[in-house]
Amino acid sequence: MSEPDTTNAGSQIRFLARRAVRAALGTVMADGSPYVSLVEMATDGAGEPVLLLSGLAQHTMNLRASPSASLLLDGTDGLGLDGPRATLVGHVEPAADEAARDRYLARHPHAAAYAAFADFGLYRFRVARGHLVAGFGRIAWADRADIVLDDGLWQGLQAAEAGIVSHMNEDHADALELYATVLKGAGPGPWRMCGIDAEGFDIAEGSRRERLIFDTLVGSSGEARSALVDLVKQARRAAIA
Repeated sequence: MSEPDTTNAGSQIRFLARRAVRAALGTVMADGSPYVSLVEMATDGAGEPVLLLSGLAQHTMNLRASPSASLLLDGTDGLGLDGPRATLVGHVEPAADEAARDRYLARHPHAAAYAAFADFGLYRFRVARGHLVAGFGRIAWADRADIVLDDGLWQGLQAAEAGIVSHMNEDHADALELYATVLKGAGPGPWRMCGIDAEGFDIAEGSRRERLIFDTLVGSSGEARSALVDLVKQARRAAIA
């Protein structure tokens, strides 16, 4: 199982986005004042943040007037200021695709209770660039091209994602438990898969989240299956070592 590429600022920023459950959203009020709020988030297949926002919220009203925004991703939990964090700069626009909606609701199943309300809508944070602070003296800017995956690297898996997630949760709870407890050193579940993309997949148990990264990018359901089987084999070997 690979680890995030710590030599590439764009990859590190995308990893923080993939792992994030919530983030601080910075918008601009009508009078020019800065405004920061807490939002829940997921990412689409390319790694761009996806948000479910109420039309009645101040940040949404701000975005209607000016779509420019920033998003703070915090990976410092338990590490203090030695831990990584990144600020994304870009703009926010409505998102209509069902795949992004499904990924968001799989990551935040409680949101299904209000996602259908007329005043709630799905939005995508379009990344222009990102500023990574990975620890003392490890600071770098990255452009969009380094943060967001090219379409050809992730779209082949998108159509199969929902089926893979459903199959793993319904038929392979034992594998998910191995991923969590052996490969990630987390406590027992029940764990569920809440998303898979070209770079890896996410599992959840209550408020706990873990991300596992593939050794190489996967672009189809067959490649994803092979990668998931390989990780099970790794976990079983580690469990008896």
